[in-house]
Amino acid sequence: MNKTIPLPRVQRSRFLRIAMAVVGGLLLPGMERLNAAPEDVGSNDHFLYRLAPEGPYIDSQRLNKAFGFGDGKVFLSEDNGKSWPHSAAFPNADNITFSCILKSGNIVFATRTKLYLSTDNLKTHRQIIVKDTDGSDYLPHTPLNPDRPGWYFHPLDGIHTWEVNGSEMLVWGNYCNVLGGAVPNNIYYSTDQGQTVKIAYSFGPNPQFQQKGAGDADLLGNPDNPIVCRHIHSVAYNPAENAFYACTGDHDRGSVHECHWLRGTYDAASDAWDWEVVVSSNSNSRYKSGGINFVDGQLYWAADANGTNGTMPHDRGLFRCDPADLANPKKHTMLFNPQYESANMIIEDGVILSAHYAPASPYHTGFIISLDMGKTWAQYDLKDFGKRSPVRFHKKNSEGWFRVDLRKGWIERGEVLFIKPKP
Repeated sequence: MNKTIPLPRVQRSRFLRIAMAVVGGLLLPGMERLNAAPEDVGSNDHFLYRLAPEGPYIDSQRLNKAFGFGDGKVFLSEDNGKSWPHSAAFPNADNITFSCILKSGNIVFATRTKLYLSTDNLKTHRQIIVKDTDGSDYLPHTPLNPDRPGWYFHPLDGIHTWEVNGSEMLVWGNYCNVLGGAVPNNIYYSTDQGQTVKIAYSFGPNPQFQQKGAGDADLLGNPDNPIVCRHIHSVAYNPAENAFYACTGDHDRGSVHECHWLRGTYDAASDAWDWEVVVSSNSNSRYKSGGINFVDGQLYWAADANGTNGTMPHDRGLFRCDPADLANPKKHTMLFNPQYESANMIIEDGVILSAHYAPASPYHTGFIISLDMGKTWAQYDLKDFGKRSPVRFHKKNSEGWFRVDLRKGWIERGEVLFIKPKP
């Protein structure tokens, strides 16, 4: 199940030429970003795939809309990236780390440390100051190194909005402490289409991920919370329970675990959250994971266990269970074991799409797919794209294409790929 139709030869040579011109996720002057012409579509037995068309870096999508950035501007498309009738100057565009198109049409987007909202198709935008759990302003720390302010709002997953008790909520966690400097780990939320954004949960200060040279008074994180992590892998909502789940990584620091699963409920009347830690585990466990999805009340996730602190082989795979049984591995069903680390997954219309973590896999750009909710599986290596880790899977647009980031290593920005499952 590894046959693919490669991109045309001209596209492959163009890929190599442009890939060599990319440094640190940014383009060298005078070089174009790696994109594909509309006709450059690859195919295998399970899906079609193509790079993003020429133009802005497409950071998020919803139905027919897409949000992109590049060349000191932000852009909005209403025809899935074919044209970009809405744009605005945004000098810090290359540092955008997150965006989300809301049901109302509002757009929330973020740089490394600042969050913005546009309510008028990018004609204007304003900065949003996040509110802490006590209602005070939650302000980013002042970095000792101004070139390393950290990534406050960058997620690893791609689904961040859900209908909760009749209205849309925006909820996401930051995948951080990899590039850009040390930051605290938070789950953010908005119940008013991005007009206000607040802290739903703040992890404690992790001694391993602090600014070098900072003192105890400068520790980043909630000083009253003993639960620490490196970053948040995934946040998802289960309508059957009216509850959110979040999972974190990454390793063990002595006797301290960084891999946790949390369950949170939100009370709209009091605008308050109640969180509990369901599982804390070592990094050679299926609980070091991501890609949380809920379908018909069942919990699905992908494990990227990679520690040496448990029974070998690694406890990996794509799993399903009743949410009440999450803490009991004996009641889990392993749907498929790709053998290698995987921490991203999306499920939509009976299609399960996951991927390999490139630095730990012999696959160059590895995808895992089931078209029948896990009854049958296939894996594909899209070698033309080089060593890439697919992350930030967005729901299909109005033409049926999933949007996926292809990251160099596992987090440095590379390209955008679109995947359309076959019937």
